[in-house]
Amino acid sequence: MRKGRKARQADDAPKRKTDYRNLKNPFPPMKAFSDDHIAKMHEAALDTLENLGVKVLLPAARETFRQGGAKVDESTEMVYIGRDIVQAALASAPKSIPVAGGARDRDIVLELGNLCFQPGAGAPHATDRIKGRRPGTWSDYQDLTRLTQHFDVLHMVPPLIEPQDIPIHLRHYATMEAQMTLTDKVPFVFSRGTPQVEQSFEMLRDFRGLSDAEFHAGAQCYTIINTNSPRTIDIPMAQGLIDFAKAGQVSIVTPFTLMGAMAPITVAGAITLSHTEALAAITLTQLTKSGAPVCYGTFTSNVDMKSGAPVFGTPEHFRASLAAGQLARLIGLPWRSASGSAANSNDVQAANETQFGTWGCLMAGATVIIHAAGWLEGGLTVSYEKLITDMEVLQMVAELCAAGETAGADLGLDAIADVQPSGHFFGTPHTMERYQTEFYEPLVADYSNYGTWQERGAIDANTRATGVWQDILARPNPVKTDDQAVGDLKDYIAKATKAGGAAPVS
Repeated sequence: MRKGRKARQADDAPKRKTDYRNLKNPFPPMKAFSDDHIAKMHEAALDTLENLGVKVLLPAARETFRQGGAKVDESTEMVYIGRDIVQAALASAPKSIPVAGGARDRDIVLELGNLCFQPGAGAPHATDRIKGRRPGTWSDYQDLTRLTQHFDVLHMVPPLIEPQDIPIHLRHYATMEAQMTLTDKVPFVFSRGTPQVEQSFEMLRDFRGLSDAEFHAGAQCYTIINTNSPRTIDIPMAQGLIDFAKAGQVSIVTPFTLMGAMAPITVAGAITLSHTEALAAITLTQLTKSGAPVCYGTFTSNVDMKSGAPVFGTPEHFRASLAAGQLARLIGLPWRSASGSAANSNDVQAANETQFGTWGCLMAGATVIIHAAGWLEGGLTVSYEKLITDMEVLQMVAELCAAGETAGADLGLDAIADVQPSGHFFGTPHTMERYQTEFYEPLVADYSNYGTWQERGAIDANTRATGVWQDILARPNPVKTDDQAVGDLKDYIAKATKAGGAAPVS
């Protein structure tokens, strides 16, 4: 069948090239507080660690702190960490962390000034316009992993949703298999006890064809460590810090502090507590293995004081991100912040909260921004449609990051000379050479006028987003995998499953 003229012209049209893979944050960081006030917050955190201490529930972690010079009270499980110990830990923690993806062009470097995005993570539910809201399934996890792979502006795979149709003692097999076969981006490993962590490391090591020494020599994956605010590090999180530090893999330490609930009601108070807890966890990694890769992090917002429910994308959330960024720059470590939304559906509230939260992270200079696409209900749900509509914003941010300056052609001086006063630039050679490639191409936005939009069915953005994710998932898996490696992985999983899996215990 012969193609018509319009089809041939479309095929021959120049393709717009984008590079969203290695982004630098182009925005000067904003401040929430003066430098003096930030220094006082840091000093207050050191005083708190030294005099009030933190509760550490894992005996092995308390012993590590003891051997590192901290005072430990076994009867109360409290650990008192001197400021000299913390300062030594901050000195040994690497300021730049290369992390390997499944393909070399997916490698990232975690350091101040670099920018990595992740979609929403850790939700027990998934939702879309077709199936509605439901407990997360293995099928959802696979679909959301494929959507994460599709967009270059998403650089790391987070723990998207919990596939609750797979038992917890087998779940790490499924999530690791999906991350290795459906995406080539930096993978996530849950800190759910040493047996699961070690098996996850083994699967990743063998799938990538690495020796044990090669795996431990460089970061291949990461985990998220949440402290239990206020001032508690529980058993799984403490063990995760130790396991990842020993293996040379990345821990992103992220206290989850909500103003007025698990933290003081003020921004400064909540961030000071968050900073205190982050310093304690970072110190544990360095006492375990000096130079272990670790990222500073925060997830601090407020609660609705009428209901106690967590809220996101608020002015307080924004200011907390700015303050955390100042503290991250003070200690010099790469760091993770978070966007998010408390809205119950992919509506205007959801868009406003996520975009405002994301801009707070950007203005704060965050290295990694999680929950930047798809996150609803304060983390209870990941929405397929919201992931797509949020991607529009992230890709436009990436355009700002990637925008460069040239010395002559971009000024359009020839075009200015070509066009007489009161004329237009539509037909100038300068425009004709660039009109197909100069501007960002929208993912889900519709720029047509009202009449045309009506004639096309008056389809709203949420409905258009459904078509986008359905189209992506209808395509073949683009990730190239080695058949032998995939076969060996499945054999490993089958044998480990038959042996009973691995309980999430430390």
